[in-house]
Amino acid sequence: MRVLGIDPGLTRCGVAVVDGAPGRTPAAVHFGVVRTGADEPVEERLTALSAELALLVDEHQPDAIAIERVFSQHNVRTAVGTAQAAAMGLLLAGQRRIPVALHTPTEVKAAVTGSGRADKSQVTSMVTRILRLPGPPRPADAADALAIAICHLWRGQAQRRLDAAVAAMSAGAR
Repeated sequence: MRVLGIDPGLTRCGVAVVDGAPGRTPAAVHFGVVRTGADEPVEERLTALSAELALLVDEHQPDAIAIERVFSQHNVRTAVGTAQAAAMGLLLAGQRRIPVALHTPTEVKAAVTGSGRADKSQVTSMVTRILRLPGPPRPADAADALAIAICHLWRGQAQRRLDAAVAAMSAGAR
């Protein structure tokens, strides 16, 4: 399975493509950051972000898109920008009919480190180990996008199996 992980942000949006399968070490295919200028009009920034995400989907053909769920932040302006960036990934998934999942920061941290309270350096360290990268991915937004993709590979597959089992039980009850 190939997952496009998105760490949404309007100024810096982390993106990563990771391949994985049960019992195999996941592999980083691509990671980086899409940047937009804080001085640009928001509609131009969202258009640029949307276009870059579409290029990634066209190039890497992900089976799923995983996005970090926007959580409440003290800075409303930052939260709005993060939500707008996340919406670009959600819109693209809907347009391309690609399954999409939202994972909370706590879920992502727990998936890659074993603790939902891990700090950024712990997440980066574990992402580097899990993917057997030669060094820590930079900037932190790229490392976070890799973590989101890994989380989806590991948690998403288990969730799909549970959903299939529940559906099968429901169908049998009819």
